[in-house]
Amino acid sequence: MSTEAKAPENAEPKIFALRVTANREDQVMDFVVSNVQKKKLAVYSVIYPHGMRGYIFLEADDQKDAELAAMGVPYARGILRAPVEYREIEHMLEQVKKEVSIKKSDIVEIISGPFKRENAKVTRIDKLKEEVVVELLESAVPIPITLKLDAVKVIRREGEEQTDDD
Repeated sequence: MSTEAKAPENAEPKIFALRVTANREDQVMDFVVSNVQKKKLAVYSVIYPHGMRGYIFLEADDQKDAELAAMGVPYARGILRAPVEYREIEHMLEQVKKEVSIKKSDIVEIISGPFKRENAKVTRIDKLKEEVVVELLESAVPIPITLKLDAVKVIRREGEEQTDDD
């Protein structure tokens, strides 16, 4: 017999939002997971979507199990009354990592942040940090700007010849 909790076949697990102190999400998750294991609660997953501050999500059979999982946890502020629909958080959960296709000297459009809609030239790429250093094209003085890879999209490739060298 498995030690994993199993959902009753007639009940569909629900997703509950747990309000937490901002920047304490990882700690709260650790405590909640520990509570679930100790109390053998019907909580199937605990999720902290990257970049979402102040909330973690629990997939549980009912609100009682979700509340018991959060009971006594430091920095936990309580379960929201109504369950969250999966479609409301789906976009946060199903992001698929793409292979980095940005190369040095590419012309990119900045798609978020204070330089949104500006075009820039890539001067350096740090794949480990998932960052790119660019210089704005329409700037009088070239100033290097470091951005996250997902903050830019390639609009033109300099020299169509691509190599597998990085």
